[in-house]
Amino acid sequence: MTTTAPTATIPATEKVTSLSEAIATHVHDGMTIALEGFSHLIPFAAAHEIIRQGRRDLTLCRMTPDIVSDQLVAAGCVSKLVASFFASGSAGSLHELRRRIENHDPEPLEVEEYSHYGMVCRYQAGAAGLPFFPLRSYAGSDLPELNPRIRLTTDPYTGDSVYVVPPLNPDVTIIHAQRADRAGNVQVWGITGIQQEAVYAARTAIVLVEEIVDDEVVRSDPNRTLLPAHAVDAIVLCPRGAHPSYAQGYYDRDCAFYRDWTPISKDPAALQTWIDEWVRGTRDHEEYLAKLGEDHWATIEVGSRPSGTVDYGSRL
Repeated sequence: MTTTAPTATIPATEKVTSLSEAIATHVHDGMTIALEGFSHLIPFAAAHEIIRQGRRDLTLCRMTPDIVSDQLVAAGCVSKLVASFFASGSAGSLHELRRRIENHDPEPLEVEEYSHYGMVCRYQAGAAGLPFFPLRSYAGSDLPELNPRIRLTTDPYTGDSVYVVPPLNPDVTIIHAQRADRAGNVQVWGITGIQQEAVYAARTAIVLVEEIVDDEVVRSDPNRTLLPAHAVDAIVLCPRGAHPSYAQGYYDRDCAFYRDWTPISKDPAALQTWIDEWVRGTRDHEEYLAKLGEDHWATIEVGSRPSGTVDYGSRL
C-alpha cells in the first residue's frame, strides 16, 4: 500500500524527508559523494537537486559516470571525478567530461580512474573497514601507470605480486530504489549494482524511492531488503526520480533521452541552456516531471509482470 507524502507529525524514528531537505542537510560543499546505480535506478533527481542548491567542489564517485556526471560537472558542482568506464550508457560519449579532460575546457577536471571491478573493490574495502583490497585484473593494464593509487604489493602467503586499491568511504552515498518503509528498510529488485556496498562504505546514506510502503509489505518479502534501516539516514519519496534511467517494474529506460543527450552535450551553450531550463529553471523534481508531461511517460511505461510468491513457512 502506497502512502502519501510525509507530514510534520512523522515520529522521530521515521526517516522520511523531502528531497530538498535531504540534500540541504547532508550534502555540503567540498564533500565526497557517491551516486550509484548500474544503468538501473540512477538517482538523477538527487543530482538535479544538488545542482539547484548550487553545491560546489564535490568529489563525485560513480561506476560508469553516465549522463548524471556530465550534468553535475557542467553545472559546476564537481571538481574531481572518481570513476570507471566513461560513457553515456550505450548512446555515446560524455562530451562535457571530454572537454574537461582532453582540453581543460572551460577548466580541467581532476580524474581518478579505475576499472569497474576496481571501484567495486574500493567500495567493498570501505564497507568492511579494510585498509586495501587485492585484485588481479590490472595485470597488463596501463591504469596503474595513470593512477598511482593502484599499487603493486607482495602477497604475504605466496610471495607473488598482486595489485591493491584503497578503500572508498564517501561522506554521502545517494541511491534510488523501488520502495522502502518509513523506518528506512529499503527494497530493490532487478539490477542492484554496487548500491549496498556504497551505502555501507559511506558516513551518511540518502535513498530516494518510487513508493513508501507499510511495514507489513517489507516484512512479507524480506529477501528484497537490500538495505536495513540502520544503514539509512534519510528516505525520500520521489516517484520517477531515476529518469532517464529506469526503475524495474515502474518505467523503462528513456533511450530517446540518452540519444538526444549526445548533440546537447556536444554543444557547450546548448548544454548550459538545458541545465538552466530543465534543472535550475524547475523548482523541484515535481516541476521537472510536469515539464516532461504525461504523454512522455506513455513512451516508457511498462506492463505488469508479477513474480509470484514465496512460502517462508516456519514451525507451528
